[in-house]
Amino acid sequence: MKNPLGFLFSREETPEHLPNREILYYATGLAGQNVSYGFISSRLTYFYENHAVSQKNASKVGKLMTYTYLWDAVNDVFVGAYVDKKPHKPYQKMRPYLLYIPVFIGLLCALMFIRAGSNDVFKLVYLGVLYFMWDLLYSFQDVGLWGLLALSSPHSHERSRVAQWVTIGAGAGSTVAGAFPFLWDILKGSAGMKESTIFTIFAFVFGMGGELVSMRAAKFRERVDSPVQKDEKLWESLSIIRHNPTLIFISLARLSLGLSPKINQTYFFQSEYRNSSSALLKGGTAEVLYGIVSGVPGAVAMPFANKIIDRLGGMKRLLVLSQLTAVVMRFAAFGVGSIPALKYNTTAGFIIMCLIVAVYNIPGSLMDIAHRSLTSDSIDEVELKTGIRSEGVSFSMQNFTSKLTSGVSTRIQNFFLYNVLGYVAYDSEDYISMQNEKFYKWQFPLFMLGPVVGAVLYLIFISFVKDDKQHRAEVERQLKERRAAAAAVAQDVDFEAR
Repeated sequence: MKNPLGFLFSREETPEHLPNREILYYATGLAGQNVSYGFISSRLTYFYENHAVSQKNASKVGKLMTYTYLWDAVNDVFVGAYVDKKPHKPYQKMRPYLLYIPVFIGLLCALMFIRAGSNDVFKLVYLGVLYFMWDLLYSFQDVGLWGLLALSSPHSHERSRVAQWVTIGAGAGSTVAGAFPFLWDILKGSAGMKESTIFTIFAFVFGMGGELVSMRAAKFRERVDSPVQKDEKLWESLSIIRHNPTLIFISLARLSLGLSPKINQTYFFQSEYRNSSSALLKGGTAEVLYGIVSGVPGAVAMPFANKIIDRLGGMKRLLVLSQLTAVVMRFAAFGVGSIPALKYNTTAGFIIMCLIVAVYNIPGSLMDIAHRSLTSDSIDEVELKTGIRSEGVSFSMQNFTSKLTSGVSTRIQNFFLYNVLGYVAYDSEDYISMQNEKFYKWQFPLFMLGPVVGAVLYLIFISFVKDDKQHRAEVERQLKERRAAAAAVAQDVDFEAR
């Protein structure tokens, strides 16, 4: 009987078809990285606000993280420019950042969840210093992982296939990290563990473990060479972005998603569901179930992403549809969840809310594939215009946008949590149930309708992105001819030298 999963391990390769085994290595590497990053990005601020520093300094954690995210965003672009101009072996531009750095990133992940010292100032400095080092190393790894996508193949249709599967890998890693609240409930309720201890244990399991798994991506071979521009200055590597309007407008669109008035979803689920009479709707469990039920249709759609996108007529149409659907479905979920008999924190209301959100998560889950495919295609176009490959700075711009968005979003969430809703970080395991009436009244509107603001802004910016299949094919044809001519000249020079 033929192995039904054999296609995942296929080594078959043609000039226009990459071996599935290597794509699996790449996707596994992204999964590992996202296990680690997913835990850090979603739990670090919460851990320090509620378990590391004292009540009076809890609000300072969010402010500190905003500054670290801004540093994070800025250093990404310079890291990308450095990667573009650094000498490397042929077809090994990204490999060093995938093979040697992850162990150190994992160790720093774990150390950030250790409550060092008893003084709040020391703890905040400790967090800032470790995050600074973690982020710098993570930037190199992230540029290496996503820059590899543009170097995976000279053919846009094959890059789209790679983008599809590595995005599935990244999503799988995020899902593993997203299971933490469920494990949190079990260990706290059944085993009686302290919350702070649970966070520290999983910082080692997810942080270090995820990074070790991420090293599998180093087994994926680059198939487009990216010659170093030897006389190019760092600022010249950075300035190449001006030739890439597609990247600029995608970045602005993604950044706009973070400009929404909202609060961190962990606070919403912990406060609204922690004391639920239903065993299935306890805080952390409800958060995990929400992610699973609302995310399953999108996850099922991802293996068919490129077929869906082709039927819709292109990447841009998928992106527009995703946000139009999000706006409509969020208003629908809010309307239904406000009906007393179907209130969002009842079992029936919770299920309906998850199912409605699942509808817009179908196109929403495919957005990253579209973003990455369009960015990879734009790098070819820049090469045709300038003669320079710019994987490093282009995908660092993607990372810059993600982290700047996280920084802005964290600051907004921090503002609404403390300044608008009046949240207080009590020194008690029951801190969530001790909040004021305003906190509970406005949580659901902010959680469900706040992101609509970002969706509308996204639609404005993404309208400027061009997505023309015929133009892409012409760019590939011209680049193929140029590379063949350059290879012939190099061969002649080598022959004459001998």
